[in-house]
Amino acid sequence: MLRAGDAETRHADLPDPRRRMTPAFINPVFDALPTTVFETMSRLARVHGAINLGQGFPDDPGPADVRERGARALLDGWNQYPPMMGLPALREAVAAHYARHQGLDLDPETEVMVTSGATEALAGALLALIEPGDEVVLFAPMYDAYLPLVRRAGGVPRIVPLRPPAFRLDEAALAQAFGARTRVVVLNNPLNPSATLFAPEDLDLLARYCQRFDVTALCDEVWEHVVFDGARHRPLMALPRMRERTVKIGSAGKIFSLTGWKVGFVMAEARLMRGLAKAHQFLTFTTPPNLQEAVAYGLGKPAPWFEAMRAGYARSRDRLADGLRGLGFTVLPAQATWFLNVDVAALGHTDDVAFCEALVTRHGVAAIPVSAFYPDASVRGLVRLCFAKDDATLDAALDRMRGLPGAAA
Repeated sequence: MLRAGDAETRHADLPDPRRRMTPAFINPVFDALPTTVFETMSRLARVHGAINLGQGFPDDPGPADVRERGARALLDGWNQYPPMMGLPALREAVAAHYARHQGLDLDPETEVMVTSGATEALAGALLALIEPGDEVVLFAPMYDAYLPLVRRAGGVPRIVPLRPPAFRLDEAALAQAFGARTRVVVLNNPLNPSATLFAPEDLDLLARYCQRFDVTALCDEVWEHVVFDGARHRPLMALPRMRERTVKIGSAGKIFSLTGWKVGFVMAEARLMRGLAKAHQFLTFTTPPNLQEAVAYGLGKPAPWFEAMRAGYARSRDRLADGLRGLGFTVLPAQATWFLNVDVAALGHTDDVAFCEALVTRHGVAAIPVSAFYPDASVRGLVRLCFAKDDATLDAALDRMRGLPGAAA
């Protein structure tokens, strides 16, 4: 029986709603995060009418036949829930594609899964692979989602900085980072923002550490097709004794220059995939079926299409690089991705953040400071620019940059 005063006693420890002047609790991993540098620079580009060479997206709308396939599937196809693991047609296309291009032998039924983009794939994989207190090795410069995703999953980041201009792995640094509590290493190859491919010796070295410490490699390989100068991507999964301890992630958005589609694929040995699938089912669960149909078609394109795509981006890279050298910049080698980096210290600028702010506000060109990709901002003086633009856009950006202090006329 409720006695007088019970209700008052029952609620005595609850916060007084009249005193709650701030929003409800937000997980500090996210509450403390600043606005991403990509959003910041894109906003400044809009405000100042700048040419946006910061955020990575092409001017080109993507291959017409792939887009048409998606449009037809939307109008004439199935628009209800597809299977959680992805349409069988796309999973089979993924397996066939990687067998043809990288020599991987994947079972489409048990070793391939479709996700709503590569970032969802990364998030799900980290949730599935680590427990609170597990250590995760990360290489900087890094995609800005890695660190908060690791922390939200309860992981403890162990960051290994890579230094320009080569951004190579260093065995002494790996020896310091790997230990008994290491559960996962995250490898982005080709590496954004450095635009570099890891050398075979780097991959062999990392594979040895994964095996020695019984570590799973989470490989973000979304740029695997956007490589230049005759190079070919070498997946870590293909190395001896790495098949059973590697999670490989790919992205249709990068392969087909359709960044808004957000169709990713995850490949892993069947035992690993069972855990990855359970995490995925409680994130996005599934991905639009018409986009899956279109990507399945696109992955079957003949080799000359991929070669022509790479050649087109390489030509744009060279156009921007030549123009920047003409202005007096030191341009770092760009072996892959849609980006190249310049050393602004050659023009007397030591602060890449201040340089990018002045570049967008005073000269009308948006770029990204590479220090933003290092959690401790330990590398400064490099600036990343996106060359996945048409000639007129690149030329207009170069014309605006001629007004920079120290630039050649």
